[in-house]
Amino acid sequence: MGDLQRILAIVQEAQRRLIRIGVVLAAIFGFTLLVKLVPFRLELFGRSIPFAYPWPSPFENITAQVFRAMAHFLLPSNVTLLNVGVADSIVAQMEIGLLLTLVVGMPWIVHEVGAFLMPAFRTNERALLRTVGIPASILFAIGFAAGLFVLTPFTYRLLFEYVAGMGLAPVLGVQSFVTFTLLYSLAFGVVFELPVFLYALTRLGVVRASAWRRHWRGAVLGAFVFGMIVTPDNSGITMTLIALPMIALYLGGAYFAGRWERRRDDAGPPRLAAAGG
Repeated sequence: MGDLQRILAIVQEAQRRLIRIGVVLAAIFGFTLLVKLVPFRLELFGRSIPFAYPWPSPFENITAQVFRAMAHFLLPSNVTLLNVGVADSIVAQMEIGLLLTLVVGMPWIVHEVGAFLMPAFRTNERALLRTVGIPASILFAIGFAAGLFVLTPFTYRLLFEYVAGMGLAPVLGVQSFVTFTLLYSLAFGVVFELPVFLYALTRLGVVRASAWRRHWRGAVLGAFVFGMIVTPDNSGITMTLIALPMIALYLGGAYFAGRWERRRDDAGPPRLAAAGG
């Protein structure tokens, strides 16, 4: 009966945490779809600072503003975006809204999930979470930013060079543009988590660092398979642009995992303090 009560308590706590996460994410998602940001300049201490205030607008909303900024900064100037399907623009706004919701709401998600799981962690696992938490967040942000602002524009320019070479009109569907851009950028964010994943498994004693080095060929193959899965186009270019950084990050993670093992082995097993007489 005691075990059943503990299980029910865990389920109730998980339900409570999920509801708290859902309420916050729903509020953020609704805000992105129902509100636009009106820019203005704030005069402060003799300086003009760009600012914005929210204003209700279900059509020209935050997701539409983000979409226009994406189209301006990521696509070549001669590319025309087309609303091919009837609901393509709505689906595109939903996808952008979901991404913005996850980005803005991620600290709250991490807080709630951590508060739920922390009592079940051992001391070394808690120390590991504190060690890799900030680097993992920074690496994801770097990977996502590199994918969105560097590699995605480069990929579009490269692909549309082939379009020009065939004498075709440089047009692109709205939903294809948004889906490719978000998946491509998120893929780079996930790829940049790879060193943290390898390091964490080695530090927890799940995988030896030598195993990462021994199976590097499988890692190379897996990188290309991952690149093929997450890129929605059929060219090998985008797959390769994801696979190559993934391989480099895998090797970097294997290096840091091995360095931690060497330091641990050099330090030797922990010695018990002598009891005082």
